Amino acid sequence: MGIKAVIDTNVWISAFLNPTGYPAKLRQAFEQGIFEVVVSEPILQEIADVLWRPRIKDKYGITEEDIDELLTLIEDRSDHVLLSGNINICRDKDDNFIIETAIKGNVRYLVSRDDDIKLDQGVSNFLSQYGVSVITVKNFLKLIV
Repeated sequence: MGIKAVIDTNVWISAFLNPTGYPAKLRQAFEQGIFEVVVSEPILQEIADVLWRPRIKDKYGITEEDIDELLTLIEDRSDHVLLSGNINICRDKDDNFIIETAIKGNVRYLVSRDDDIKLDQGVSNFLSQYGVSVITVKNFLKLIV
């Protein structure tokens, strides 16, 4: 079995908007099947919600087809978990579903650019009880390529 990870919404959005950065390289590795992704419905919904925001959609010329293509890619190639909503550890309550997805998905890594997840020692300690490490995109790429 390969490396299994949860990719935070902010990484998917960055990969979508900037085709040359580390998040885009991570998306390419995902498309090549180099690692496995676990996803939950709230992650998919948040990606869609962010990309549908007029200031983002208009600035980047995003079409409905572009959004559908990304969501289909993630949905079709990822393992899905159902969430109970009983995790309440992060300062930003909207990040709790990312943390729960990592735990329920039994992943080794949670890849994020979000400081509320990356820098909070309480979150890191909580996740480590489940064998999950929070890791940056750059460091995750070093592991998989």
